[in-house]
Amino acid sequence: MILAVSGLGSALRAEDLTISFATCTGRFSAAMEHGWLMGAASDRLEAERAAMIHLLEAVTPAGLAPEAGHALLHRRIEAKFAHARLLQRGTFSTDPAEARRALRLAEIHLSSCRSLLLG
Repeated sequence: MILAVSGLGSALRAEDLTISFATCTGRFSAAMEHGWLMGAASDRLEAERAAMIHLLEAVTPAGLAPEAGHALLHRRIEAKFAHARLLQRGTFSTDPAEARRALRLAEIHLSSCRSLLLG
């Protein structure tokens, strides 16, 4: 991982990572729960979610101000619900084209999150 030398650059990059990891944790949570509900549970999704939680915890500063912690949790929940809506549209839409688009977008989002994981 490359970190900027200046304090401001490092802070911005750490904040970007924190937001990205929170967003991806929410997306993996939604995909995992959708799999449970649809009878298609996935060990891979559970492992990816666990890895993303570890990354999120690793980049979240110790002693985070309560309002910052709430904002981070809000981001995670917001991403989870947005991804769940995509999966619901993809599964239950009566318009086949809309369903395909929703599932494709959900997969694109998860792929971008997977690209943040090693291995």
